[in-house]
Amino acid sequence: MTRQRILITGASSGLGAGMARAFAAKGRDLALCARRVDRLDELSAELTQRHPNITVAVAALDVDDHDQVPKVFAELAGQLGGIDRIIVNAGIGKGAQLGSGKLWANKATIETNLVSALVQIETALEMFNKSGSGHLVLISSVLGNKGVPGVKAAYAASKAGVSSLGESLRGEYASGPIKVTVIEPGYIESEMTAKSKTTMLMVDNETGVRQMVSAIERETGRAIVPAWPWVPLVAVLRLLPPRFTTLFG
Repeated sequence: MTRQRILITGASSGLGAGMARAFAAKGRDLALCARRVDRLDELSAELTQRHPNITVAVAALDVDDHDQVPKVFAELAGQLGGIDRIIVNAGIGKGAQLGSGKLWANKATIETNLVSALVQIETALEMFNKSGSGHLVLISSVLGNKGVPGVKAAYAASKAGVSSLGESLRGEYASGPIKVTVIEPGYIESEMTAKSKTTMLMVDNETGVRQMVSAIERETGRAIVPAWPWVPLVAVLRLLPPRFTTLFG
């Protein structure tokens, strides 16, 4: 099934913008939302110039404003005549060592990456149940597979929650009509990973996004991308004692 009308949250930069470009190249209509609407407008202009046969709708959305999520999703669906796939992508990478006095950073990460993801999931499922079908995509992280000591502890926990929600939903909708995919990216070039110290494991945005979109199009239940080296690394990560997993943070 071709999912023609695709909604992406956090679409103003990084993986969200990369996925928008990749799907636009496939001729898909897009509903893009993020806080930075100026960037969305620039992206929309770029995409419609390159691909004049597609429709791109944009809307400002802070996913932490939970009351606005269903309103904006409905507004965008109205502009495109419905939504076939929703990609829950908006997230942040703030964090501090637990107990360091920077609760605000860890709380913000849990709030945006997990609680606000839940709000988006609830909204998407209501829309898809009403329309009779749909594809829900959750962007998690390879770090959701194991606790990571230090500044990434809250981030890893938030992504573990997203992956767990996806696993639960795959079981719930095993026979349809809604398809659920969890994507666990490794280190892919973006604004969020710009400060990462693990540059030797980093792939460029285009390469990483291409593999993400390929897995999404196949509607795979769960995909680690890029597959190399992250599939074997995640297997190792799960077996490592917690004190050694800081190498992945």
